[in-house]
Amino acid sequence: MNQSGRGRPTQRLSGLVDSNGFEAPTVPAWMRWLPALYVLIVLLLEFVTPTQWAVSSLLIAVPVLAAFTHGPVGVAVVTVFAVVLEGVLAGTPCCTGHNIHQLWGNHYVATYISTLVVGIMGVALAGYRRRQQRHLVRVNSVAEALMRTLLRPVPHRVGKVLAAGLYRSGEIGTMVGGDLYDIRATPAGERAIIGDVRGKGLQAVRTVADILGSFREAAYDPGDLLAVAARMERRLAHEAAEIPDDELFVTAALVEYDARAQQVTIINHGHIEPVLISGGEVTALTGPPALPLGLGGLSAEPPVSYTHRFAHGDVLLLCTDGLIEARDHTGAFYPLLDRLIQRFGGRPAPGPADVIDFLNADLPRHTRILHDDVAILAIAPRVEEPE
Repeated sequence: MNQSGRGRPTQRLSGLVDSNGFEAPTVPAWMRWLPALYVLIVLLLEFVTPTQWAVSSLLIAVPVLAAFTHGPVGVAVVTVFAVVLEGVLAGTPCCTGHNIHQLWGNHYVATYISTLVVGIMGVALAGYRRRQQRHLVRVNSVAEALMRTLLRPVPHRVGKVLAAGLYRSGEIGTMVGGDLYDIRATPAGERAIIGDVRGKGLQAVRTVADILGSFREAAYDPGDLLAVAARMERRLAHEAAEIPDDELFVTAALVEYDARAQQVTIINHGHIEPVLISGGEVTALTGPPALPLGLGGLSAEPPVSYTHRFAHGDVLLLCTDGLIEARDHTGAFYPLLDRLIQRFGGRPAPGPADVIDFLNADLPRHTRILHDDVAILAIAPRVEEPE
C-alpha cells in the first residue's frame, strides 16, 4: 500500500534521472522565464529614458539570470542574444534615436566584452549547477534506496490480517528519517511494531536498521511479545554502548494479533497509544506504560502487556508523533481522534487502506509543511475464505 506519500501535489522534474529512477525537482516555471522578463523591462526602459542613457548595458546581467535555470548551452545562446540586442539598441536610429556610428563607441564595446565575460562565467556556473544536481540525485537515490530497503512496502495481506502503511519524511525531498514500522506473520500470530528513534540523520537510520533487524529476528523466535521486547531492549543497549550514546532510545508500540482469541496484545514503550476503530467508534487503547526501548535499565519494573478485543470489522491504527504533532497555520496540533470520528464515526467498518488514504489526504489539508517524520500502520482481521 501507500509507502511514500501518495496524494502529494505532482512535482515537475528537471530530467536529471539516475539509474534507479530518482529525479531532481526542477525550478519553478516563472524562474525559467525571468531572463525574458528582465529583457522586456530593459527594452521598456530604453524607450522611456533619454537617448543619452546607455540602458542596454543592463543586459550584462541576463547570462547570470539564465545560469540559475538553464544549462550551459542555453546560457551560451542567451549570451549571444544579449550581445546582439545590445548592438541593436546601440546603433538603431529608428527605434532608440542612437546613431549607427555609436555601435562601436568605447562604452558600448566595453558592454559587449563585459557581457561575453559574464556569459562565459554563466556557462561555467550552469555547468557546475548541473553537476551538483546530478550529485544530489545520486546521494538522495542511495538514501531513499536504503530507507525503502529498511521500510519495506506493507503487503495487503499479512497472515490473517489486512494491512496498509504510510511513511512521510520531515526532510523535504527524501525518505530518510527515524520513524519505523513493520508487520510479520509468525507462528505466534501477526506481530507488528511502530517506533520513533531519538535523533535524526544517519545515526537515526542506523538505529532504525538495528531495531527492525532485531524485531524481524525476534518475532519468529519462541516466546511471547514480552520476549520480543526484551531482545530488542538488549540489542539497543549494545548499540548505545558501541556508539557510545547514553541517551539512545526508541519509543515503540509492539502488537500481536491472536486470531483464535480475537484479541490483540500490546506493549507500549513510551509511544502513542494505538487507536481502535470499532463499530463506528474511535478509541485510544491505553494501558500500562513502559519506558522507551533503550532505557529499560532505568526501571526495576519490567514492561507489562495488555490485551483488547480485536474482531472482524475493527481497524487498529498505529502512528508516530509526527502525525499528531503536525501543526496548522494557527499552531494547533492535528486532532487525530476528532478527524477519525468525523470520517468513520457511526459508519460501516473501513479497511486499513481506507484509513491510510484518508489520513494521507487529510494531513496536507491541516499542515502544508511537516517538521517531523510520519509513519502510520493500519491493520484489520481478515475474513477467512472457506477452503
